[in-house]
Amino acid sequence: MSLVTEEIKANAEIYYGNDICQQKSKELLKEIGLPNGLLPLEDMEECGYVRETGFVWLKQKKPTVYKFQKIGKLTSYATEVTSYVEPGRIRKLTGVKSKELLLWITLAEIYVDDPPTGKITFQIPAGLSRSYPVSAFEIEEPEAKQTADLSGTGTDAGAGGVAAPAREVEEKA
Repeated sequence: MSLVTEEIKANAEIYYGNDICQQKSKELLKEIGLPNGLLPLEDMEECGYVRETGFVWLKQKKPTVYKFQKIGKLTSYATEVTSYVEPGRIRKLTGVKSKELLLWITLAEIYVDDPPTGKITFQIPAGLSRSYPVSAFEIEEPEAKQTADLSGTGTDAGAGGVAAPAREVEEKA
């Protein structure tokens, strides 16, 4: 069952298609001060953000397992990942698990220290946490992608401030 209701969608910025969702998720992470490689989802179908509450969701076609090479950790991302975001923090996270020894552990919160220490902390619902270097979750952006329209002005806004699907944007470009 999805945590994203029609009521939530009515007040959200919503984007459709992998390319625009990849771009918007990285922009959001950068905006809140978290590393841009933190959510390496594949084949995203939909993403949305309710600025008033900080609620974010990302939907992908199938679950993804990703290995963060610099720290050697496997992380699992469900078909739907949801959270509330604020500067330097992701809280009430759903759909993300990390492998510790032989167990998949649900992550509940991710945050960076203020003032910055170069560490990012992952916390489970029981309150236990582990920190890693922020650099382990950063990815280099190709120059060509950085020149893309990052303002979102290239999309048509529909009812409720919803952006047009990516395929319509591509046709107009």
